[in-house]
Amino acid sequence: MNARVVSVNISDKKGIKKKGVAQAVLREGFGILGDAHASGKWHRQISLLGMESIEKMESLGLQVGPGDFAENITTEGIDLLSLPIGTRLIIGESAEVEISQHGKTCHDRCEIYHQVGDCVMPREGIFAKVIKGGVVRKGDEIKVK
Repeated sequence: MNARVVSVNISDKKGIKKKGVAQAVLREGFGILGDAHASGKWHRQISLLGMESIEKMESLGLQVGPGDFAENITTEGIDLLSLPIGTRLIIGESAEVEISQHGKTCHDRCEIYHQVGDCVMPREGIFAKVIKGGVVRKGDEIKVK
């Protein structure tokens, strides 16, 4: 299976589940337009989480899906955590991102944790900087550059 985008997700506040959208615009050096996490001033401009991680949570009995862990891009068919920091991904026709961080430290239990009973994002999510902007859609191919 080729790596692909399962869902593109945004929210207007931090720390909450994100809603799926048909497409999103990644802006170079900034993040996803319309998403609360986009700021351009740090290395975590967008977040990615594999559908495989979400399915692990489903197997534990949780009713969760894409966006429920506040990831911007839900992926499938690519082992995100195996990609070293600095790896670049081409998403869709032109968007390019560079992996900047694996996982994160959660200092407090976020709304997501309280809603679903766990949050896989700190353990299995990755973060990236937008190197080249572009439109990203559900079904887009993801290539390691």
